[in-house]
Amino acid sequence: MAKASAASGAKKGIKDTNGRQKAAIFLVSIGSQVSSEIFKYLREDEIETLTFEIARLETVETEQKDAILQEFQELMMANQFISTGGIDYARELLEKALGSQKAVDVINRLTSSLQVRPFDFIRRTDPAHLLNFIQQEHPQTIALILAYLEPNKASVIIQNLPHEVQTDVARRIATMDRTSPEVLREVERVLEKKLSTLSSEDYTAAGGVESIVEILNLVDRTSEKQIIEALEGDDPELAEEIKKRMFVFEDIVMLDDKSIQKVMREVDSSELAKALKSVDAEVQDKIFRNMSKRAAGMLKEDMEFMGPVRLKDVEEAQQKIVSIIRKLEESGEIIVARAGEDELVV
Repeated sequence: MAKASAASGAKKGIKDTNGRQKAAIFLVSIGSQVSSEIFKYLREDEIETLTFEIARLETVETEQKDAILQEFQELMMANQFISTGGIDYARELLEKALGSQKAVDVINRLTSSLQVRPFDFIRRTDPAHLLNFIQQEHPQTIALILAYLEPNKASVIIQNLPHEVQTDVARRIATMDRTSPEVLREVERVLEKKLSTLSSEDYTAAGGVESIVEILNLVDRTSEKQIIEALEGDDPELAEEIKKRMFVFEDIVMLDDKSIQKVMREVDSSELAKALKSVDAEVQDKIFRNMSKRAAGMLKEDMEFMGPVRLKDVEEAQQKIVSIIRKLEESGEIIVARAGEDELVV
């Protein structure tokens, strides 16, 4: 009877405890050393809230502490199962471990605060398999799916699409803004016969120029060039916007010494001084190492005596140098290394 009463009291205590209080009890239970490590990953307002709740704690019953630790373990287990194989997979394993009703309770607690992105199920699918699955779909459908994929997987798919489809899909991703939940549900409904589906009730942002830039930065040079050239014919302004973001100034560290020296011969020293004002030491050192001691000293003096420079002017100077780099690359005078391809120099 005493054990039953204690268990009942613990359940009642947990039921009356909100999320902040549970978190405070959990942190106290695991000790200050581990808690301090967790605090490193929290926002300042979250730390303040939890500190306040911890300060308010008086005594914590052993049964209440055990119940909260058990709940945390179950939620972490469910989260791991979901990330491995999705909600259905998690529910199946939790039912075997905890029973049907307990599994449903844990899943509900977790998913009530878990934002599941559309097409989450296909992120665990091999890109080669997914390519065979979606390449016959309409370009808008392909664009929608790729916009929600990790860029490294999306790049594998887009570089293996037919050339004319590549361009169409790239343009649709770049000009995509927000997609309604109705459209997302409809696309997922069509795909659900072969793969499990998840949907989101919120309007979610995906696509855009940054999205296609991330993807194109990972495709091979041939596919990138074909897509950019086709976009230049169809939409010159969009193509130029994408090209501006394909190679940022800080990427200059990826160039070899000879390439940097060629770039420096084309760059005005005053523009270079402005461009280096906001970059880290690694980028500056890379530039200085590829100049004579006298020239590097003069450049450092220019930067020192220049004083404060507007960020807009710095970015314009950096963009001018990026344009020079792209021009030299297109003419074959320098090579810009890219992820996902092996450069052969003969």
